[in-house]
Amino acid sequence: MLVDRIGNTPLVRLRHILDGVVPPEVEIWAKLEWFNPGGSVKDRAAWAMIRDAESSGRLLPGMRLLDSSSGNTGIAYGMIAAARGHALTLCLPANANRERKKILRAFGVEVIETDPLEGSDGAIRRARELVAEHPDLYLYLDQYSNAANWRAHYETTAPEIWRDTGGRVTHWVSALGTTGTFTGTSRRLKEYDPRILCVSVQPDSPFHGLEGLKHLESAIVPAIYDASLADADLGAPTEASILLMRRLAREEGMLVGVSSGAALWGAIEVARQLDRGVVVTLFPDSGERYLSEEHLWP
Repeated sequence: MLVDRIGNTPLVRLRHILDGVVPPEVEIWAKLEWFNPGGSVKDRAAWAMIRDAESSGRLLPGMRLLDSSSGNTGIAYGMIAAARGHALTLCLPANANRERKKILRAFGVEVIETDPLEGSDGAIRRARELVAEHPDLYLYLDQYSNAANWRAHYETTAPEIWRDTGGRVTHWVSALGTTGTFTGTSRRLKEYDPRILCVSVQPDSPFHGLEGLKHLESAIVPAIYDASLADADLGAPTEASILLMRRLAREEGMLVGVSSGAALWGAIEVARQLDRGVVVTLFPDSGERYLSEEHLWP
């Protein structure tokens, strides 16, 4: 089945981009999540949430799946819903790029565009309104509050990192969107070894250009977020993250999205403070979904 191909993504060591930047005894490894069938890390959480809806009996005949998304979770939902025979409605900020909108419509998703000035928070509010108005029509997956989101990473992402580093991982660095990746992976890694330091990365300003990431002080904080898991929290600057995104393509052959640039920025900031260690981060998606955004690729 298609969903059986979700997970077990490559973990690759970065080299050229780090020359002269971090101490030679410090390794930085990146988990390449665009190798999932839907093209992003969100396949993991989307499948866990839909599987939970199916197995719990909450998804009744005739109901539509409903959620909000800035893009990648929606695409993952769309792929899995099509494969499983479910109808899906998605609330999406109107300024989401055209690649994402085209992919969603290709999967047959009903897209409800929301105020671009309200971002992902506006999409969340519209989804809540819809389920309140039509509770018998929609099953609201609510990725920001759904425990199956973080459990997907507790059950898959963290064990893969532990396995593929041979238990050598010393630091875990993750950018914050729904916060499921950071929360679930951190919780499990600390169970493997409490000495592993977990570092979250979010935009350094409410007005940022890091699509898919949340500046938590100025946004609706996801209910699944567990701040106690963060040994440190870093604020990534937009321009530096974009520059690293471009350099990853040209120096490592990795065409990634801007959130990967932010994750790498955080990993480098951590690595610079070490004499030795194994720093693991995660690149959520490919840059192919951002090629129409000319400011990213001059």
